[in-house]
Amino acid sequence: MAKKKIIMTVEKTDTGFSAYSEDYPIFTTGRSIAELINSAYEATEFYFEEEHIKVEPNAIKFEIDFKQFFKYYKVINAKFLAAKIGMNATLLSQYVSGTKKPSAKQTEKILNGIHQIGQELSEINLLQTA
Repeated sequence: MAKKKIIMTVEKTDTGFSAYSEDYPIFTTGRSIAELINSAYEATEFYFEEEHIKVEPNAIKFEIDFKQFFKYYKVINAKFLAAKIGMNATLLSQYVSGTKKPSAKQTEKILNGIHQIGQELSEINLLQTA
C-alpha cells in the first residue's frame, strides 16, 4: 500500500472532469464523477504496479474546491445551504466565488451540511401520480 494518502484534486473541464495528484505523477479524466473515480483508481494502480504496491480505494482521497463544487453541483443552492447550516449567505457566497477562503472549521461545517442534504435526498421516495 502507498505510504500516505493519495490526494487527487478534481477539476471541472469542458468535456467532464480531470483529477491529478501533486505528490505522484498520476493524472486522469472522466466524463462523469463516477467515471473519473474509476479512472483514478486504475491510474493509481497502474502507477504503483511496477513496485508491486497494492492501493486500496480508501487510500485515495478526492478533493474539489468550493468554486468547482458549486459549478458542478448546481442543484445545491448556496443560499439554501447557508440557511441550513446557520451560516451567513454572503460569507458562503464569498467562499464559493473564491474571494475568501474558509477556515478548516468552516469547511467542515459546510461539508457536514452538504452530507446532511445528501443523506436527506437519499432517503426520499417520490410518489407516482396518475
